[in-house]
Amino acid sequence: MDVLTVSADKSKERVSGMKGTQLILILVLAVAMVGCGVKQSYVDQQIQQSESRMNAKINTAKADTDQEIAKLRELADKLSSRVDMAVNEAKGFENYQVIWSGEINFEFDSWDVTDAAAMVLNEAGEVMEQNPSSLIEIAGHTDRTGNAKYNLMLGEKRAEAAKRYLADRFGTSLYRMFVISYGKERPVAMPDERGSASKNRRVTLKIWGNMRG
Repeated sequence: MDVLTVSADKSKERVSGMKGTQLILILVLAVAMVGCGVKQSYVDQQIQQSESRMNAKINTAKADTDQEIAKLRELADKLSSRVDMAVNEAKGFENYQVIWSGEINFEFDSWDVTDAAAMVLNEAGEVMEQNPSSLIEIAGHTDRTGNAKYNLMLGEKRAEAAKRYLADRFGTSLYRMFVISYGKERPVAMPDERGSASKNRRVTLKIWGNMRG
């Protein structure tokens, strides 16, 4: 056996020995981690971190939704105050009172004007034609199904549908019609009442007229 062969064999043995040592160390560390509970603690830590990130996202989304709802409610309050101002406080409207009121209902998650609703709107249109200086307040409402933001938008669509009907059918000027949505915040029927949902899916109509002519 020559010197090169012996040297090569020894090199192989050293490499093999190093690999063996590394393998043994890895096995020892793995056993130690499992035996001491390090692995389980690590997993628990990862789960907690994941849950924390998810909760943070949920809280952020909830905060954004709450802010949007608050803005919509603020807008609804402003619109309501404008209606009151136009009817009760603006110059020339001091003598206005409600001379007619009515209500129309809608199908679930719909803002289509039904035949029954059209009959009520026709009566409202005729009253406004007979009183050229009158104004009409159109307020949209919904049942309790769905979130607040969606119901505010749905209530507005229902009120706008009534407004559009009066404009198309009777040519009622837009400046004489005031629209607002309360969503599900002002129910007329409580959940335990029979047919409460259908009663709350509505638009209320109030015509204000000058009692002095």
